[in-house]
Amino acid sequence: MAGGLFSMAHPAITLSGIAGNIISFLVFLAPVTTFLQVYRKKSTGGFSSVPYVVALFSSVLWIFYALVKTNSRPLLTINAFGCGVEAAYIVFYLAYAPRNAKLRTLAYFFLLDVAAFALVVVVTLFVVREPHRVKFLGSVCLAFSMAVFVAPLSIIVKVVKTKSVEFLPISLSFCLTLSAVAWFCYGLFTKDPFVMYPNVGGFFFSCVQMGLYFWYRKPRPAKNNAVLPTTTDGAGAVQVQGQVIELAPNTVAILSVSPIPIVGVHKIEVVEQQHKDAAVAAETRRMAAANPDGAMPEVIEIVPAVAV
Repeated sequence: MAGGLFSMAHPAITLSGIAGNIISFLVFLAPVTTFLQVYRKKSTGGFSSVPYVVALFSSVLWIFYALVKTNSRPLLTINAFGCGVEAAYIVFYLAYAPRNAKLRTLAYFFLLDVAAFALVVVVTLFVVREPHRVKFLGSVCLAFSMAVFVAPLSIIVKVVKTKSVEFLPISLSFCLTLSAVAWFCYGLFTKDPFVMYPNVGGFFFSCVQMGLYFWYRKPRPAKNNAVLPTTTDGAGAVQVQGQVIELAPNTVAILSVSPIPIVGVHKIEVVEQQHKDAAVAAETRRMAAANPDGAMPEVIEIVPAVAV
């Protein structure tokens, strides 16, 4: 529709721009869960403000690029939204951060989002000639975007070293992959290399992160049925129901995964397979010493069944 937010004169450009806006919208909202946690704890804990300061700088850079280039509404709309969201994150962070973290955040903000952006604006408008402004500003955006995309290398190295995906947000990596594809298509259809090329790197690093996630992801342990050794001649002392074990009164159970006796419970769920004969013997001696008259609870070791 002519004169609207997106023009349908070029459907491929319009669809890729809309897709990029929708996916980037979700990416910008991804840290909401983090800040809900900050709000509940009334503390930023170990969270860093650097990602939000950097994201704000990226958004204002792309807004400036869209204004200088003109006719780049998809870039303008999503980065205007991102600018507002990232600014809100920073304000929220400052509200709950300790004093030293606040000072660091303010220093990063004024250094990058104020001083560095002001320098880019001054050089673009007063040093670079008008015919070359789009190319200069696009080069700045390209260089900064590539630097941001390379940042996840630290996470990739950590995953490889620890062989753990604890710090790898798979949902965010998936959204970033889709976002890179959408914006690459938008840059391709609009013949804008400064939008197209950074998203090649973004797609590559996002795919690497997802590949590492599925490579190092640990499968959930399979559940085993529980069996009991025949150490009792009292019928009905223990009933086995799959993974849950019913205990009769006056029974002490020692799990094979822990030397600590479980007293006063009626059900035990077996989660691992590991014999601890010494613990059973020690508990038996302890109970015998505590009951010299011989009236002591029965001691049963519970172990998972071994598949034959």
